[in-house]
Amino acid sequence: MAYSDFTLEKAAAVLGITTQAADLFPQLVPLSIPAWLNETLKKQTQLFLISEKARSEFIIAPILLACRDISQDRLAIFSGQRLDVDPTQGLIGECDFILALAPALPPLRSPIITIVEAKKNDVEAGLGQCIAQMVAADLFNRSSNQAEKPVYGCVTTGEVWQFLQLSQKIAFVDQQRYYLDNVGAILAIVQTIFQRFSSQ
Repeated sequence: MAYSDFTLEKAAAVLGITTQAADLFPQLVPLSIPAWLNETLKKQTQLFLISEKARSEFIIAPILLACRDISQDRLAIFSGQRLDVDPTQGLIGECDFILALAPALPPLRSPIITIVEAKKNDVEAGLGQCIAQMVAADLFNRSSNQAEKPVYGCVTTGEVWQFLQLSQKIAFVDQQRYYLDNVGAILAIVQTIFQRFSSQ
């Protein structure tokens, strides 16, 4: 068993995680979108991005790079990084993306958040995998002497972004989904998450 095998039902049965809807980012103020990102996203609309790999390369990665720019390079991006934390619970496997508030150098350092590329354009189907990765991220962060605090994750198709927060044994799923016509909000959320890590 690995992250990709988790559904919401398996996350509840194996990890004891329940889900609730919540307003995770009230009064969010979208950030200005860098000109280069605007241009990149305009160009991708002219492409037929049918595969997860294409969406990852042409939509998700540029947005994450913009997040890194906004953080003044304090945000590291890891693609396809393994996060093997607890094989007995199935908390092993590759993560599509991991964001870390640390230098972009191995080894991976805490705190981290995980991003799941939704398969078959189905955000809901990726929630279980994201929750499993958040549980692993929580264990990883705490093993690095990080104080116990909420952990964040995201499931995205590239066009749609769904954020989650894990606190104790509850996965809070944001009531709001964010789309490419509001990229400034996506950038603001990632910045907000790491500000919360930095301030705690």
